Amino acid sequence: MELRLDSRGLHQAIDDAAQFFQGQRVVACCGDRFTLTCLCLTEPIRRSVVGAATSEDEGFGLVLSTQPSLLICTEDLESGYGMNLLRRVRAELPGCHLLIVLVRETKAVVQEAMEAYADAVIFKSSLGTGNGDFIQALKTLSEGGVYFPEEIRRLGAGKVLKQDLPTLIEELTDRELEVVAGVARGLTNHAIGSCLGISVETVKTHVVNAKGKLGASDRTQMAVTALLYGLIDPAN
Repeated sequence: MELRLDSRGLHQAIDDAAQFFQGQRVVACCGDRFTLTCLCLTEPIRRSVVGAATSEDEGFGLVLSTQPSLLICTEDLESGYGMNLLRRVRAELPGCHLLIVLVRETKAVVQEAMEAYADAVIFKSSLGTGNGDFIQALKTLSEGGVYFPEEIRRLGAGKVLKQDLPTLIEELTDRELEVVAGVARGLTNHAIGSCLGISVETVKTHVVNAKGKLGASDRTQMAVTALLYGLIDPAN
């Protein structure tokens, strides 16, 4: 695969990343030492990296000791498992954003990443293709959103049969489902309001109501639950 690293696009990507990483504290955990080294030495990420590890336990220890705002990891580690690391960090430090880069592009792996409540899920194969998934994921996280590209949403959708839904989940209104779909696409409340022709305050109300009905504590859990239960169209 040819990497698309034209100078203008590369400089713009660096500028966008620099804006996100300003003031961030990042822990990176990757089983591939070469990839991990390159990530941690790359500008402007290196200025924000407070720890790097190749195993689940080392990564979790760094999270506890450094209290990062962002964890970037892969599913395959030298020891342990990236999904387990996500679950442990989510439980111990719920305010930390979780971005996972998946090597295996299967429905089972994508759904497992979602069930671990990753805030952003991208494929390793998308890096360097010009799609901008990594930068877009960072931008969306900085705006308080979740980032699941359409391919991720399609693979992650519909794990649980709709007839098996708890009664409470069935109570979502059409408008609430539209708002949840917007959240799953990574849209901000303002962008959702513009798309649906409603105010930001109304969007916020629908988000709060939808989270309550889905038993979700945040936007990530809300979007993931709706996707896994097949309540929203992953293409929209």
